[in-house]
Amino acid sequence: MSYAIYPSLVNKNVVITGGGSGIGAAIVEGFARQGARVTFLDIARADSEALAASLGECAHPPVFRHCDLRDIDALNATFADIEADTGPIDVLINNAANDDRHQIGTVTPAYWDNRIEVNLRHQFFCAQAVLPSMKKQGRGVILNLGSISWHLAQPDLAIYMTAKAGIEGLTRGLARDLGGFGIRVNCIVPGAVRTPRQMALWQSPESEAKLLGEQCLHERVEPEHVARMALFLASDDAARCTAREYFVDAGWYGG
Repeated sequence: MSYAIYPSLVNKNVVITGGGSGIGAAIVEGFARQGARVTFLDIARADSEALAASLGECAHPPVFRHCDLRDIDALNATFADIEADTGPIDVLINNAANDDRHQIGTVTPAYWDNRIEVNLRHQFFCAQAVLPSMKKQGRGVILNLGSISWHLAQPDLAIYMTAKAGIEGLTRGLARDLGGFGIRVNCIVPGAVRTPRQMALWQSPESEAKLLGEQCLHERVEPEHVARMALFLASDDAARCTAREYFVDAGWYGG
């Protein structure tokens, strides 16, 4: 099966956070195969280096940079290095996150702060880091990855859902404040995506059957489905799309 090619993505400088595995890896591959110049950030060296090596035949092989996004100074330094090496960043995809489960009664202030740092705070500061060059160019795209979890009020995810709900608010705020500079900001809301992590930690034959029964489409969402939405929203084909949430959930929410 063949998929859309977006000429407007060729040679664009794209930065993807959390790109070493799962949804992020699919997004890295998708943009690299469109001819974009991809840099991806992650803390998992082995997976990230393997991904970069697997895409070495692309016109612009993706570049992995190790970065702990909880460290804002390191984050800013990494973005400065990227721009020094590749030029202004055209597309930022805020994908990095961690959906560890937790019980409300055991949450400490330190755990709360850590989960917000991992799932929400860096999205704002990554956007802040690319803003000067995007404003100077008079254009740019920021895509924030949200989650269906808080729309469905899923259990044992209170802090994660707080962060992901905040991302939709952040998306609206950034879109309003940055639209005058030609910068588009949207949020992609994945459903239950069949990544190795999700299948290993959270899914069972019983939960799989229940999920498929609740979705309008009785097939699993794969990482590449989310990546294709990101490609469209980053391209000029989506030139008038901003300040919105785009669900890739097979009709789970509201199904």
